[in-house]
Amino acid sequence: MTSRLDDESLASLAAHSVELISTLQHPSGAYPASPTFSAYTGYSWFRDGAFIADGMSSANAVESASRFFDWCASILIARRAQIETIERAEAAGTPLDNSQMLATRFTFDGAEGDDDWWDFQTDGYGTWVWAAVAHSRRHGLDLERWREGIELSVRYLLATWERPCFDWWEEFETERHVSTLGCVIAGLSAAVSADVLPADIATRAMVAATAAREIIELDGVRDGHLVKWLGSVAVDGSLAALISPLAVVDGASALAAATTARIDHELTVDGGVHRYLGDTFYGGGQWPLLSCMLGLAYAAGGDTARARSQLEWAASTVTAEGFLPEQVADDLLDPSRVAEWQERWGSVATPLLWSHAMYVRLAVEIGVYSPPAEWPASPATTENCLRNESETD
Repeated sequence: MTSRLDDESLASLAAHSVELISTLQHPSGAYPASPTFSAYTGYSWFRDGAFIADGMSSANAVESASRFFDWCASILIARRAQIETIERAEAAGTPLDNSQMLATRFTFDGAEGDDDWWDFQTDGYGTWVWAAVAHSRRHGLDLERWREGIELSVRYLLATWERPCFDWWEEFETERHVSTLGCVIAGLSAAVSADVLPADIATRAMVAATAAREIIELDGVRDGHLVKWLGSVAVDGSLAALISPLAVVDGASALAAATTARIDHELTVDGGVHRYLGDTFYGGGQWPLLSCMLGLAYAAGGDTARARSQLEWAASTVTAEGFLPEQVADDLLDPSRVAEWQERWGSVATPLLWSHAMYVRLAVEIGVYSPPAEWPASPATTENCLRNESETD
């Protein structure tokens, strides 16, 4: 168990995390997943980036988050024709192959990558819409800035949300994942509630969100808790996000309590949360971002003490350089699998901006960190531009 850290130390790491994310943000608005990890270098994800933007928004880094949403909207607008082709094929009953769907990650300048990836994932296209709407409400911003991108994202989701796809972890392509459905529900519901959609699309979006909720209730719950995918019996650490920050599941509900309890029992050791049992990625370590998501879920249920302990565990993983990693090897599920990943991609991604952002989000949520009224916009320095440009080479 981690030793208790004082508020000043926890708040200092949160402030440092906001500064780090701001410094590493590309001039285009994209957030790099990790600036040095070989498989992530030069790429930004809609899903990861949306959670990063939400963390930055919660810390009053308003312009940083807004620039990320600008980046998302620009990518969707540039792919209007592709989305319309996908819609027509779906309406005709001749859906396109997964390889013809939108990518899950893009280069900082908004292009698809030229290397193979596990690309068909719908979660990010719901998550960024949810995050943009939450950001606009938090700071009183006009959503017109992103209205076209939001509409295109909703249309893409309406054409694809029922299809199996890769999960958050870019695995299990043939399943329908509860965390993915939760991201879709959050995005569709946010767009409808924000009143930025044409009436016919808004109606269809609400119908789809309701249907997705019913599917989760029917096949995505076992013994009172959410499960990894429809029909499964296992849990996944990402399910905590459906409680908070996505708020798809009421934090005070029995479903939320049972889900947090199951994640804690099955996946958590001393505050560190594994992705799922059987995980072998870098040996299946514990992820600070998931510990913070579980902390947010506890906070949503009123257990601030447990939420703080989750924050403290995440803080305990910081490196001497002030970086939070993707995962740590304190309690590996399968140590025999570490070497193959190190040989393939090098050391674990450090820093992972998503880890820093979720730490910030939880620190703000439980009042450990009180950010300034507004973080100043951080124009890219020459050094930062050179760093980001080198990542796309």
